Amino acid sequence: MKPILAKSLLLGTLATCQFAQAAPVEKANKTEKPNVVILFADDLGFGDLGSYGAEIKTPNLDQLAAQGTRFTNFYVAAASCTPSRAALMTGCYPQRVGLESVVDDTDKKGLSSEEFTIADYLKQHGYATGMFGKWHLGHCPEFMPNQHGFTEFYGIPYSMDMWPFHPKPNHNYPALPVYENEEIVEYNPDVNQMTTKFTEKAVDFIQRQTEDPFLMYVPYSQPHVPLGVSDKFKGKSGKGLYADVIMELDWSVGQIMKALEAKGLTENTLILFSSDNGPWLSYGNHAGSSGGLREGKGSVFGGGHKVPFIASMPGSIPSGAVNHEMITAMDILPTILKLSGASFPRMNPIDGKNIWPILSGEKGAKTPHKTFFFVNKKEVQAVRSGKWKLHIPHTYRICPEVGKDGMPGNQDNYGGKIELSLYNLDKDPSESKNLASKYPKVVKQLIQYIKEFEIDLKENSRPVGMALEKL
Repeated sequence: MKPILAKSLLLGTLATCQFAQAAPVEKANKTEKPNVVILFADDLGFGDLGSYGAEIKTPNLDQLAAQGTRFTNFYVAAASCTPSRAALMTGCYPQRVGLESVVDDTDKKGLSSEEFTIADYLKQHGYATGMFGKWHLGHCPEFMPNQHGFTEFYGIPYSMDMWPFHPKPNHNYPALPVYENEEIVEYNPDVNQMTTKFTEKAVDFIQRQTEDPFLMYVPYSQPHVPLGVSDKFKGKSGKGLYADVIMELDWSVGQIMKALEAKGLTENTLILFSSDNGPWLSYGNHAGSSGGLREGKGSVFGGGHKVPFIASMPGSIPSGAVNHEMITAMDILPTILKLSGASFPRMNPIDGKNIWPILSGEKGAKTPHKTFFFVNKKEVQAVRSGKWKLHIPHTYRICPEVGKDGMPGNQDNYGGKIELSLYNLDKDPSESKNLASKYPKVVKQLIQYIKEFEIDLKENSRPVGMALEKL
């Protein structure tokens, strides 16, 4: 039996079977199944939104935060594109599904057909599923969105800079394709129009929905380089191209919110906004802000993993609230499944937890995570437990000289070195004061957590998907 067919048959069975861990919960409102909208920016930093302290005007995202809850301790599972997205889609650390590194046009690997995505689960639970944006979980036919639960797809298979116009290519990139489902409809699209195109597709998808609940995933290609903005926002910020791009992303969120409101769907739609990782600092004025956190994309410091996260569902999620509990992108899948009443199999264990009690503002709700691990490719380099974060000795990415106007600076992926270091994140979110010598018992316990997790990954990880045919 072909793997894709096997997954389809299994999910069809799950649509009629209930597992003990997937019993329906009390719904957030009177309707049976809420709609879900996931908006995922690319390389957006912790300090890039108005509600997170930025000077850039983001009125729509500020409104989303005002009608929902803003989170200050939300972590993605990796500080780079592919592994972070793999974690979001599967609820697992990317190392568990074999996608610990970024894939490009030369790779034959991708998200295995044996893995179940958010779209897989909800599609089999009666949801319409649409994705409009950047995929980046493998570009071979068997790895693309239509094979992973999305009925509708418009977008690109990997990052916008993986094209012939890369300023410092490590190989000759082919023309960047744009897909409409499984067909290529364009090559080397105008980067200035990508946010608008994804927005138009998203709004059209919402407008066409009738009775079925829906999942809509919009992984923007911005503000990842090369930056691009339409004429309606070019120069509008007065603060440079990067700020213009953020303003257009904010406009896009506003258009989606208006489309939901026009259909009377606002109260029955869970909207989640976040980013795949922190800013790509080597691009200088074409990179975002980590908001005072240490380092950025590509590192296991806060600037790489901690990103904005806003959740909104009026009447179900507290409005105007700020929550400091530690939660992760891996928690989105199990939370959505719990909220929708969808089932999931036990054969593919996940690392995410149901965080609906936290999202819904349940009194006394605490993080369900005893630990969160920071993994760079296959190396566990740090762990957080409660207020403590421990780094074991490792090298990390630094930027001795940043670039400007679209040209990257000198990035050294192994130029930084850190010794065994313990930080109290409650008092020192920038990870600057090493307390390892003062708290040896805490250090010992956190090292033990890392050792146990390394064993778990070794024993309970699954094979990466490999293309059946040559590229």
